[in-house]
Amino acid sequence: MSEYQYYEFQAIDRPLTANEMSLLRGYSTRARISPTRFVNDYSWGDFKGDEDGWMERYFDAFLYFANWGTRILQLRLPAKLLGLDDARRYCVGEGASVRKKGAYVVLRFASDDEGGDGWDEEDDEQSKLSSMISVRADLARGDLRALYLGWLACAQSGELDDDDHEPPVPPGLGKLSASLEAMAMFLRIDPDLLAVAAAASAPRDKTGPSRKEVLAGLAMVPASEKDALLARLAIDDDHASVRTELLRRLRADAGSRATTVVHATRTIGALLAEAEGLRTQREELEPRRTAAAKARQDRAAAAARVKHLDGLVGKEAKLWADAEALIATKLPRSYDAALALLVDLRDLAARGNGDDYRVRLDALRARHAKKPSFLERLVKAGLATRSPSPLVGSLFASRAPT
Repeated sequence: MSEYQYYEFQAIDRPLTANEMSLLRGYSTRARISPTRFVNDYSWGDFKGDEDGWMERYFDAFLYFANWGTRILQLRLPAKLLGLDDARRYCVGEGASVRKKGAYVVLRFASDDEGGDGWDEEDDEQSKLSSMISVRADLARGDLRALYLGWLACAQSGELDDDDHEPPVPPGLGKLSASLEAMAMFLRIDPDLLAVAAAASAPRDKTGPSRKEVLAGLAMVPASEKDALLARLAIDDDHASVRTELLRRLRADAGSRATTVVHATRTIGALLAEAEGLRTQREELEPRRTAAAKARQDRAAAAARVKHLDGLVGKEAKLWADAEALIATKLPRSYDAALALLVDLRDLAARGNGDDYRVRLDALRARHAKKPSFLERLVKAGLATRSPSPLVGSLFASRAPT
C-alpha cells in the first residue's frame, strides 16, 4: 500500500499576509496556498513545516490524516473565548489535549488505528477541514460538546482508568450538528458509546439569553469593560467576536450567581460496559430487523407485481408480437427487453392467462435457434433449459440437412 498524507491549515480570524504566504511557500513548491489556506498532500516525502508552530503563529484550524490510520484535528481559539480550565476538564490524554500559547488556547484531537484507512483521499482540491470547521465557532460560543467528544476518544482508547469519572456532560449530545457528527466520525467515536453518553445530556437550548437577561447581566459588567467593548464594536471589523466574548462573559456571570448543583457522574468503566451492552443488544436485534425489513420489501414487490400483471391481462398477443420484434433486432439491449416480456407472459400463464405459453416459447426458440446470445439469456432467466423440449428438437431435426 502506497503512503498518503494530507495536511490542511485554515486561517479564520485574520488572513495571511503576502510575506507570510511567501515564507510558507519556502516549505513547499507544490502546496496550494491562499490568504486563508495551506493544503498539501504527500505520496512520498514528508511535511517540512512545524504543524504545532504554524498553529500557534499563523492558523486557527488544522487537519491531518495518513492512510496508515493517524488522524489529527487542531483548533486555536482566543483564551478569552475558551478558558484553559474549561478545556482541561475534557482534554486529558493523547486523544484530546490542550496547550496555551500567548493569548490563544490550542486544542488537539487525535485518533490512531493501526489497521489504516483511506479517509476521503480523493478530490484533493476540496477542503476536508470544511466539514468540521464550524466546531471552532461553536466552542467560542460556549458549546463544549466538541470537548466532550475528545474526552470520549480518550476513554474509548483506554487512556483513562475505569474508576475515573466523566466530566460535566454538555447539553445537546443527543442531537449533534453536522460538523460535530463529522468530528465524531473523524475521531472514530463508537456510536454506541456516544449514545450512552447522550442519555445523560439535556436538550440544548438554542434560544439564547432574553433581552431582560442581557440587560441584567450588563448591569453587572464594570463601566470600563463596557466602554472597551463599545470601542471595539466601533473600530474593529470582527463584530461577531465581540458579541461572542460578551455573551460568554454574561453566561459566566450568570453561572457564578446561580446555585451550583453537583450531579453524580458516571465512571468510565460504567460507560464502556453500558456501551458494550447496547452493542450486544443491537447486534442481537439486527437479524430480526433485517428480516422484517426484507419481508416488508418482498410484500411491497409482490403487490406491485400483481398490479403490473393485472394491467397486462388481455394483451398477451401484443406482448408476444413485441417480444418477436425485439428479438429480431439482434441487439443485446433488445434481448433484455424481450426477456422481460417473456417473464410477464410466463407469470400470466401461471395465473391461467395463456395456457399455450410453453408451446409458443418452444416455437420462438426454434425460430431464433441461430441466436446463441439470446438463447443463453433464456437459460439464465430460467425460462428454458440448455436442452430443447421434444417439440423444439423435432423442429431442429426437420431443419437439419439431409
